[in-house]
Amino acid sequence: MRILITGGAGFIGSHLSDYLLGRGHEVTIIDDLSTGSMDNIREARASRRFQYCIGTIFDKPLLAELIDDAEIVFHLAAAVGVLNIVESPVRTIETNVGGSELVLELAAKKKKRVLIASTSEVYGKSTKFPFSEEDDLVLGPTTKGRWSYACSKAIDEFLALAYHRERKLPVTIARLFNTVGPRQTGRYGMVLPTFVQQALSGEPLTVFGNGEQSRCFTHVSDIVRGLVQCISCDAGVGQVFNLGNTQEVTMNALAEKVIRATGSTSRIKYLGYDEAYGVGFEDMQRRVPDISKARQWFGYAPTQSLDDIIESVVAYCSLHSRVSAPSRAAAGACAD
Repeated sequence: MRILITGGAGFIGSHLSDYLLGRGHEVTIIDDLSTGSMDNIREARASRRFQYCIGTIFDKPLLAELIDDAEIVFHLAAAVGVLNIVESPVRTIETNVGGSELVLELAAKKKKRVLIASTSEVYGKSTKFPFSEEDDLVLGPTTKGRWSYACSKAIDEFLALAYHRERKLPVTIARLFNTVGPRQTGRYGMVLPTFVQQALSGEPLTVFGNGEQSRCFTHVSDIVRGLVQCISCDAGVGQVFNLGNTQEVTMNALAEKVIRATGSTSRIKYLGYDEAYGVGFEDMQRRVPDISKARQWFGYAPTQSLDDIIESVVAYCSLHSRVSAPSRAAAGACAD
């Protein structure tokens, strides 16, 4: 099949490209390289069935042409990372909402099959665990910009489902939970690669708050497989699915695991959220997915354990010698 991936040079998008190419599909990506990288698609570029376009999804004529040529669209392009959310809230909202609106509008004209990548962030401050697709979304006040990302992705979901109901667009939404693995960097506040980079360089592992906030990390290979299963499920059109892992870990325990896995002498350093991101920053204490719907509808099941995930990230960072001065670690914050 001919497949378009927006944000295809990003962490998840590049792995999705590799997966689809390995199954004989033709893949085209578009990416503005704001958070993606040409290094991520080095292997894909060797394939004759792969094409890449360095450009923005806001180039409507270009996007229209790419969508017209595709049979399936994976819309992954979005502002990502807690640092982007805090430092560039206007761009976050405009990219997430405006970009998704264009993709949906153009795909609806030709009734293209679309998957919208959403995020566990939309559950906000909900305390009903595990998070199920039909649960209420509990967001913080508009005066706290930290919630702009969650709100923008929730609007994406509302818009996608409205296009499905009103214009019969065959669209499915996947809410991704803390996806990690090779190629992910700590540059935008992603916790695991930052911990690994800090441990390999012998620096303190920076944990925000008291470190008892917990997350469930999923290897990118499991997420990519889930995305393909999700869009291949015809009955899943107009539905929302959680994709993640149910193995929960606190940031303290994660930091200790990374120290052991790297053989590092690093210690844990605690930093208050206000000091890292400004006064009033809020984080969620837990983020745990209910993945029973995806399992029942199309057999989704993560295969990589947390230890496997940490080992793969350590191996990648060690191999690529990316032990430079690490960015601030958003311990337990947005990692999708």
